[in-house]
Amino acid sequence: MDEYIHEYEYSLVPTFDVDEYDPEEDGYFEFLPEDKMGMTVTSGVVTLQKDSQNLIGISIGGGAPLCPCLYVVQIFDNTPAAKDGTLASGDEIVAVNSETAKGRTKVEVAKMIQSIKGEVSITYNKLHADPKQGKSLDIVLKKVKHRVVENMSSNTADALGLSRAILCNDGLVKKLEELEKVADTYKGLIDHTRTLLKSTFELSQSHKAFGEVFGSIGVREPQPAASEAFTKFGEAHRNMERFAIRMLKTVKPMITDLNTYLNKAVPDTRLTIKKYLDVKFEYLAYCLKVKEMDDEEYSYAALQEPLYRVETGNYEYRLVLRCRQDARVRFAKMRSDVLVKIELLDQKHVQDIVFQLQRFVSAMARYHNDCHTVMKEAVVFPIEVDLSRGTFTYDTGSQFNDGEDEEEEEDEEEATEGLNEAQTGDLISTD
Repeated sequence: MDEYIHEYEYSLVPTFDVDEYDPEEDGYFEFLPEDKMGMTVTSGVVTLQKDSQNLIGISIGGGAPLCPCLYVVQIFDNTPAAKDGTLASGDEIVAVNSETAKGRTKVEVAKMIQSIKGEVSITYNKLHADPKQGKSLDIVLKKVKHRVVENMSSNTADALGLSRAILCNDGLVKKLEELEKVADTYKGLIDHTRTLLKSTFELSQSHKAFGEVFGSIGVREPQPAASEAFTKFGEAHRNMERFAIRMLKTVKPMITDLNTYLNKAVPDTRLTIKKYLDVKFEYLAYCLKVKEMDDEEYSYAALQEPLYRVETGNYEYRLVLRCRQDARVRFAKMRSDVLVKIELLDQKHVQDIVFQLQRFVSAMARYHNDCHTVMKEAVVFPIEVDLSRGTFTYDTGSQFNDGEDEEEEEDEEEATEGLNEAQTGDLISTD
């Protein structure tokens, strides 16, 4: 392996006059200096078992007649190369089954790989690139562009001359809009529930006041039938007040649960979706950058003009390819996480809203049924009251004087009789 690697190393310093470069001459690539842009390269060999379709799952770029390097452009999902994980976008393909790829076109190397059955041995130069190096100002501006374009309709974007990526029509964005609507629904439900509980509490205080008033009247009423009727009616109102408090204790946790969903689950999911969108826009930015660089290569090739980055190993392009692959991996993982989180949130939303509404309806039904039962049993009207001996005209103080008032009345009667006798004696004496 070492002899192959040594054979394919490029000279960093040209050994002849640069002005005498002729792409048509043999050996042109051997004298081109590489511009690695500060990146390092290590060598290795990987053996891949082909799938049932005789593929290893990579696409190839570069190669003769324009580029001295032949490199991996993309690793396809669920393929032998993707499952192995050794090769990555931007890595140089040096040899296939010990047969050199030096000076060959990408079509020739692809045919070399296709002609081999079973296992394929790939000799490669691994590109070690810092993702931060590929995140240039151009990529940041492209992210901003995609953010702007995603919020536009297709007609508006076309009118402004802006291209819309397929991923801009993202179903998760609609999910976010639905999530906002669900949050509004929960907020409205919480507000209505609070209003209802407040009104119910105020009603319970009215029941309590009625109970105290009628109970007081029942205790002070001297007529047994009326006293029993007023007392029973007052107790019914006291029970209604207790039923209302019990209903409030049952329904109040509903507000806490809905607030947990509204103020924790929804904002957390919203934040996750925003992070996902940032990763998606970054991936789209690298895709757009790759396309622009491809178009630049095609333009120079059509004009038969040399392009410096291509002639020196196309390391800038390979760096962008690596960044695009890493961004795609993050994008796929984040998208999967968001889909799972939204699905779980939807399930929780459905289950939770059903549970909360059942709790609310059952508590209200029990409260009204209990109140109806109590009031049905407390049918005490009309109450027959002898107004001549009612509470407001009858002195009830004699019921609690233990005979003292009777003695006082007897003393008053005796004193009156004595006074009458004395007055009578005086009259007789006068006569």
